[in-house]
Amino acid sequence: MKPDEIDALTPLWKEVGMSSSLIATLELGKRITRLHLLFEQAIKVELAELGLTYAEFDVLMTLNRAAPPYRMKPSELSKALLLTSGGISNVLQRLMAAGYVEREANAGDARSRWVQLTDEGRRVAEAGLEASSRAYTDVTAGIPEETMRRAADALREVLAPMSRRRYR
Repeated sequence: MKPDEIDALTPLWKEVGMSSSLIATLELGKRITRLHLLFEQAIKVELAELGLTYAEFDVLMTLNRAAPPYRMKPSELSKALLLTSGGISNVLQRLMAAGYVEREANAGDARSRWVQLTDEGRRVAEAGLEASSRAYTDVTAGIPEETMRRAADALREVLAPMSRRRYR
């Protein structure tokens, strides 16, 4: 197996006396971060061609996954996307200005409003999904599907016990 940039760090960690299990954990974390950055950079380039930020795309896709009529409360969006209410508000304002979402009264609760995809918003969400798929395909070009499957399965095995932990 060909060494990567993370392998260059391993001798330094050994020199300062880190345990082999900590080194393995650091290697995992650094490689996951590197993978995330590669995917995110590729996706952002594709989304920019649609005039979307990553956050806007995330909101559109979350609404698009909701059952028809493709709507959610802002608080549900915040929770689903791990964004603050202020962060989601800014994104929603941009999406409303672009005509991709609209706000409508919530008949069941006068204190809240629905955020709903417009037809144009659904079209842009689908185009964003295609763009995102292209980015993932480009980044992983040349990697056998079986390798990708093994990596995804191994990461699930690592992530499952971690997902139960909560950090402040």
